[in-house]
Amino acid sequence: MLNGEKKIARPLRWGMVGGGRLGQVGYKHRIGALRDNTAFQLVAGAFDIDPERGKDFGVNLGVEENRCYPDYRTMFAEEAKREDGLEVVSIATPNGTHYEITKAALEAGLHVICEKPLFFTSVEGEEIKQLAEQQGKIVGVTYGFSGNQLLLQMRAMIEQGKIGDIRMVELQYTHGFSATDEADKFSDAQKWRVDPKIAGPTFVLGDLSTHTYYMSQLIMPNMKIKKLLCDRQSFISSRAPLEDNAYVMMHYENGAVGRLWTSSVDAGCMDGHRIRIVGSKASLEWWDSKPNELRYEVQGEPIQTLIRAMPYLDESCNADERLGALHMEGLSESWSNIYLKFAIAMDAKNRGDEETVKNLVYPDIDAGIDGIRWIENCVRSAENGSTWVDYADQPALNLN
Repeated sequence: MLNGEKKIARPLRWGMVGGGRLGQVGYKHRIGALRDNTAFQLVAGAFDIDPERGKDFGVNLGVEENRCYPDYRTMFAEEAKREDGLEVVSIATPNGTHYEITKAALEAGLHVICEKPLFFTSVEGEEIKQLAEQQGKIVGVTYGFSGNQLLLQMRAMIEQGKIGDIRMVELQYTHGFSATDEADKFSDAQKWRVDPKIAGPTFVLGDLSTHTYYMSQLIMPNMKIKKLLCDRQSFISSRAPLEDNAYVMMHYENGAVGRLWTSSVDAGCMDGHRIRIVGSKASLEWWDSKPNELRYEVQGEPIQTLIRAMPYLDESCNADERLGALHMEGLSESWSNIYLKFAIAMDAKNRGDEETVKNLVYPDIDAGIDGIRWIENCVRSAENGSTWVDYADQPALNLN
């Protein structure tokens, strides 16, 4: 159980690029980083493309005015001059900026926490991985749902053989908030998501389902995709070539099959985020709308509902719980869990403790690259007429 006691010697000095007053995701980062005030301390930021608005916002967060910078390059340069300068930066900006900011941060000697999808191509991902290794730094990816403890319970039960051999994987992340083009016209956060120059080669595949794909790999680390087929649509035609709905069929190397549905035009849907793993003996199912419950369905037996934080759960699951079984947890605790693991990984890296870094389960640079590669294969299939493609380390997409 987590109770706020320090897991590292001192809080890491942390800053943000983006995540300002008008952003949708910045507060989630701050909830995650600052929930355990023993892990990170917010000391600087380049919060907004508008420098004055960013400064006003940062001061209202309690950041010193002279450490609210007009842009990330100025922040990295000025913080490097300070004995108490930044150690870690989070990047909460549109997709098309992730690569250049991450590279600049690593070159400035900073650990990085970056929004997903990490970059446009896996080639960029491999380049940044090499740079991070050279610099001795951690790159984490904010797959914010992946800190839900019951996902680790699913992982443990599968490893223990509780559901038998995996046969089918059902993944879904849908909502209906883009069922019309209204948000495309009036929401700054939506406008860039449907612009391929900024968002990259996908909309909902990158924005939504990379979360769910990573969660499936977290739950089933030994399940590798052999081939896939992606069929994607732009029901709001102005979004083309980016999709607002997609289906992905997957064949795994062990003979299992998978299906993923992702959509922002699932009209009326508030929260369609679901993972179901079907084995030869039993099935496991988790819904984001009921994150404290895990359904365990053994063939021929009554359905069981496992509840977060109960003593019958695996130790790996309960190690991350915060409030006790009587009180509900959700997305804010999930973000807090992954941010705490980022801090533990960064502290271990600083101390040369590679064993801790190796054994820690969290969304790292490899998870980010894997997500990019999954998108690349999905786009390759869709652009080839929604045909089956062998899942491999394919050349980067030509985005020109």
